Amino acid sequence: MRVGLSRISFIAAAVLLQACTTLGPDYSEPDVEWVDEWQTSLYGQVDEQIKEPVAEDLDFWWHAFNDPVLNDLIDIARRENPGLRVAGLAIAESRALMGIATGSQYPQVQQATGSAARVDSWQTQGNNSGDHSDLNNYNLGFNVGWEADFWGRYQRSIESADAAFFSSVTNQQNAQVLLSAQVAQAYFSYRTTAQQIEIAKTNAGLQKRSLEITEKLYDSGQDSELDLQQAKTQYLATLATIPSLQISLQQLSNALGALLARPPGDMPELEGEAQELPELNALMIHEIPGRLLMRRPDIRTAAWQVAAQSAQIGVARADLYPSISLFGSLGWSGNSLGSTVDTATLGVGPSFTWNLFNYGRIENNVRVQDSRLQQAIENYQNTVLQAAREIDDAAISVVKTHEQGEILSDALAAAERSLTLSTSRYREGYSDFNRVLDAQRALAAQSNSVVGNQGAHINAVIAFYKSLGGGWEEATTEQLIPEATRQIMEQRTDWGDLLTAPQPEPPE
Repeated sequence: MRVGLSRISFIAAAVLLQACTTLGPDYSEPDVEWVDEWQTSLYGQVDEQIKEPVAEDLDFWWHAFNDPVLNDLIDIARRENPGLRVAGLAIAESRALMGIATGSQYPQVQQATGSAARVDSWQTQGNNSGDHSDLNNYNLGFNVGWEADFWGRYQRSIESADAAFFSSVTNQQNAQVLLSAQVAQAYFSYRTTAQQIEIAKTNAGLQKRSLEITEKLYDSGQDSELDLQQAKTQYLATLATIPSLQISLQQLSNALGALLARPPGDMPELEGEAQELPELNALMIHEIPGRLLMRRPDIRTAAWQVAAQSAQIGVARADLYPSISLFGSLGWSGNSLGSTVDTATLGVGPSFTWNLFNYGRIENNVRVQDSRLQQAIENYQNTVLQAAREIDDAAISVVKTHEQGEILSDALAAAERSLTLSTSRYREGYSDFNRVLDAQRALAAQSNSVVGNQGAHINAVIAFYKSLGGGWEEATTEQLIPEATRQIMEQRTDWGDLLTAPQPEPPE
């Protein structure tokens, strides 16, 4: 009879395992209807006929600036930046969570138990008082319990953990994109500010010479005190702009140092004379922006987050149905009494649990997970929308700052010629000193505008490359976590091969 029941149990278990299903929606990437129709030319910067983009490789777009210092700074930042290291450590964390989810599909209960006891007894009365008798007792057992993944709870948990892992990977890639752009923007902002300081010093030098001329004329009685005071006012006003620019210069140096994980003041790469800002060629791309848009790491991260949350609905929904498990136990017991024999026990069979009366908790948890899924989908849609806006904003800035630069260059040339003429006419007595002061003010303003526009144009180009998702590469395990950090972690905790094994490849 017992043999028959055992066979029935195993047959029932086999049938149940074959009938397993997976609850919850299967993931499909949300559709963004307008992307395929978004055929913007980016104000003339899209040319599908060219075979190669100007920057040669979008992943290393900063090479288009042809600046070895910038290249070195970005390389250092990629090795040392704390935020990027945190993103790499998050990948190790999510990889460990993958292991937890994967392990849940195997027997969940694997418990070994054992005990040993020694009993020493003796009589306290009678003829045999004080005689001792010993009893040694031993027990050993092993229990196994396995909840069959009848409703796909564990399969969905694995899907969710896998998606969360790949989300952490693309999040690290997006951190690379942001870091590359931040380093480039801080570097060129520093150089722009340094140029503005040099321009202010040059203009102050011109105004000082004018002040010296008016002083001589005033001392000789050939000019009024008004011209002297006006010249002095303009000279001192120009000098007063330099300290605030120097404050900004040091703050930019500190900001760049922080990106490189350096304390304030440790930026030897920035020492030396101020250099001219680079003149950039016209920026063209060879793909329709919509195709580049969907490859941005932050959009891929948002998509993986949708996938991770989608699987959580199946995990929650499985709680609505019965849990079917297989259990088994193996035991042995013995003692030192000669009158008894050692015994062994073996038990195996299915178990069935069903949380019928949960007062709506499970149903509402399913609703919670579904609401979170819709939030993730809306976040994905918004991420795509904001990414498209960033591309368009950067593109118009690139085009218009370039146009503005050409106009400002002509205006600067005119201001320089105006100062030359007004100074000459003043010396010859054909015009008053106000014409010279006006020309000097115009020259100072136009000089600053030209350099400021050059910096704005460079920042627009950087923002354009960033908006296209450029500036990242596939990171190896060694690049994600530096060797010194990995050694510290391995000394503290047994990581197995998680910190050294190649990263899993994402599914198609």
